[in-house]
Amino acid sequence: MRLVGESLLNMFRNGDTFLNMSSSMVAATKSERTRALIRDIALRSFRERGYDQTTIRLIAAEAGVSVGTTNYHFASKNDLVQELYLDVQQQHRAAAQPLLATSADLIERLGIVFRTGLAQLEPYHRFAPEFLSAAVSPRSSINPLSSDSSESREIVVGLFREAITGAADKLPPEFDEGLPSALMLGHLLLALFWVYDTSEGRERTSRLLERGLRLLRLSLPLVRLRVLRKPLRELLDLIAEVQA
Repeated sequence: MRLVGESLLNMFRNGDTFLNMSSSMVAATKSERTRALIRDIALRSFRERGYDQTTIRLIAAEAGVSVGTTNYHFASKNDLVQELYLDVQQQHRAAAQPLLATSADLIERLGIVFRTGLAQLEPYHRFAPEFLSAAVSPRSSINPLSSDSSESREIVVGLFREAITGAADKLPPEFDEGLPSALMLGHLLLALFWVYDTSEGRERTSRLLERGLRLLRLSLPLVRLRVLRKPLRELLDLIAEVQA
């Protein structure tokens, strides 16, 4: 009987432990759901209202939570902008990778990364100057070259690296490291031009990109000539120093 009683007591104790663990798991899941809700509302608001009109108070009200809860998950609006950066670049990767599988031509592959990147930005064009104004300071946490933006930036670098390494027409291996980062910086400069482009369908941006790709088609094969490799290496080193 004593053994039975001890077994029952242990079961109750284990049951209490199980209930406590279950409660913790439910609480964690609820917290994750709240965070995801706040994030989704913020991203939708950035698309529909822009940077200036999207506030923590507005996001909290639409999520049905307090401002304190919102700040618990995201300390500032700029933390939510970083979530926007990540969302845009994750969609960029999802759009680019299937298309990269359809071509082995280096310039076509680079064009795919540039074009799909611009396409993901398009829903935000109306409010792009607001985001640019908030990000332009070197001290801004949403500056695209800031350390806070490194995760989204690395997605773009990774796409350019994939475009280069998966091409049939290989470049000298010494450029595999520096060239993707240089192309990412070129993508940022193209996006800056896109911000100010008021032409129908961003036609001027498209024309600039196509001319740039034609120039790359003419110039990149030349780096296979040993005599021209040093100037390009020095250029890539200079670009890396600028980014640092």
